[in-house]
Amino acid sequence: MSWAGAIPVLGTLIERVLPDKAKQDEAKQKLANMIVNGELSELSERAGVIKAEAQGDSWLQRSWRPIVMLVFTTLIVCRWLGWSAPDLSEAVELKLFSIVQLGIGGYIASRGIEKVADKLRR
Repeated sequence: MSWAGAIPVLGTLIERVLPDKAKQDEAKQKLANMIVNGELSELSERAGVIKAEAQGDSWLQRSWRPIVMLVFTTLIVCRWLGWSAPDLSEAVELKLFSIVQLGIGGYIASRGIEKVADKLRR
């Protein structure tokens, strides 16, 4: 769950409940820390799932995500080279591209979280 959209609403609520500016700032900081820590733990759990798959016993278990990403990337490249189905819509192309972007972004984020989590554990 992403709390980013709720931050302005919660900030306004804090301002209405706490009249003192210093207490408002303190409450907002605590709220921000709770949100960041919650999101980091959620992302860390997701990274743990991917790490468990990558260390699994089965070749397919370890490789299915990279295979899917390679297939989608290949479909995008083939489309750009003109080697795809003629009735493939632009919406489908954009969806494939979004999936590849999400996959690459997820990989990069999970690697970053692993590094941050290791530093926090120490």
